[in-house]
Amino acid sequence: MRTLKDKTLFITGASRGIGEAIALRAAADGANVVVAAKTTHRHPKLPGTIYTAAEAVERAGGKALAVPMDVREETSVADAVRQAVERFGGIDILVNNASAIWLAGTLETPMKRYDLMTAVNVRGTFLCSQKVLPHLMRATNPHILNLAPPLNLDPKWLRDHTAYTISKYGMSFCTLGMAAEFAGHGVAVNALWPRTVIATAAIGMLGGVVQKENCRLPAIVADAAHAVLTRPARECSGNFFIDEEVLRAEGVRDFARYSVTPDRPLAPDLFLD
Repeated sequence: MRTLKDKTLFITGASRGIGEAIALRAAADGANVVVAAKTTHRHPKLPGTIYTAAEAVERAGGKALAVPMDVREETSVADAVRQAVERFGGIDILVNNASAIWLAGTLETPMKRYDLMTAVNVRGTFLCSQKVLPHLMRATNPHILNLAPPLNLDPKWLRDHTAYTISKYGMSFCTLGMAAEFAGHGVAVNALWPRTVIATAAIGMLGGVVQKENCRLPAIVADAAHAVLTRPARECSGNFFIDEEVLRAEGVRDFARYSVTPDRPLAPDLFLD
């Protein structure tokens, strides 16, 4: 049985949603999880903090370290990585999950929103990877997993939200480039994207177009991430995985359990034809 037992995962944006779900799935194996995110106090509109997520990891069977971290700030990331290594002795896996979203056209996108998406999605992914990679290169089965879409250059995926697409594709380019750059070091770098919209706080940014009842639970992404992260790193890199396809390859046939409301039609996610 493939397992993450005793592996150390550094997960950005793990205080809620998909990041927390990936953390809990790893914890069920007995993994060490670094919950690295900004939320130290409960947000009036969003669930969870790094501390509540860390407590959930411990209850699920893992060991947790809650670290306040801003993925945009080099000193913040470097300090979080230092704390992780001091606590657990190294890092085996980096999950670049933290992301910012603003789905609007060019004229409707304030530059502060553009800058936030670029800083969190692209700079954050690059920066966290840069700081964690020296430790990954000393691990036995090292992985970077970016929550990023396949590169689909159909103009329809840029037309309505060019700024957001640029930022997410920046994460995708990090996947392509680093997979090639670190292949000789045995570090796997892959991307994972959901087939359908996932029921997280981000659906509130979709302007009511997608209802929660038409979404899947974060658990499907967490299970797919687990499947990818337990594969041999030297045999699995440079891929743009889709959660459902990963799980079908693992033999999963019943996907109803991942639906918020079974038998309701599912809303497809962005960037997938």
